[in-house]
Amino acid sequence: MVLLSDLSELLQAEDPEERFSLSRVSWEGYEALLNQLGDSLQYRVSYLDGVIELLSPSRRHERNKTIIGSLLECYFQEKEIPYYPLGSTTFRQQTQNGGLEPDESYCIDTEKEFPDLAIEVVVTSGGINKLEIYRRLGVREVWFFKNNQFEVHHLLAGEYIQVTSSQVLPHIDLKVIAQYTLADQPLKAVKEFREKIREMGG
Repeated sequence: MVLLSDLSELLQAEDPEERFSLSRVSWEGYEALLNQLGDSLQYRVSYLDGVIELLSPSRRHERNKTIIGSLLECYFQEKEIPYYPLGSTTFRQQTQNGGLEPDESYCIDTEKEFPDLAIEVVVTSGGINKLEIYRRLGVREVWFFKNNQFEVHHLLAGEYIQVTSSQVLPHIDLKVIAQYTLADQPLKAVKEFREKIREMGG
């Protein structure tokens, strides 16, 4: 059994973002850990084929994911796109032996069991293959924000292909989203982005 007290000790480091993995964990062990954590925001938990990864997000990680969410919701509102924000909900399926918690996630048009769009902010490299978990869950599109830009993976015939622009939101400019994600003043960035959308119209 994984104990939260043990995890706290293992994840203490000068760098506030730390990864820790456990192998040979049963599905029941994974669900028991999720129950222990409850609604805690301290860790993000991923599970794939008996391997659990826990991520303790850094301040930069949380800042970026929150600003991306604010910009996206601004876009949905201005374009009048029906959306259902699911945030870091735990998505899992025992038959697929996988589960995870995105940084941000959304259903588009209608609410569904799994999101249409998931967003992952990557600050440190390595770790569990989250794209494989998303593939098993059938998430239509995954955006990775790393090295200050977006990498887009779209699900086609059961496999992800890397594309240059979103297929779920085909008119969104991800270079602009990336630019505003890195802005010094988030409030100003969102306001400017809203004005830009209105100016472009359509």
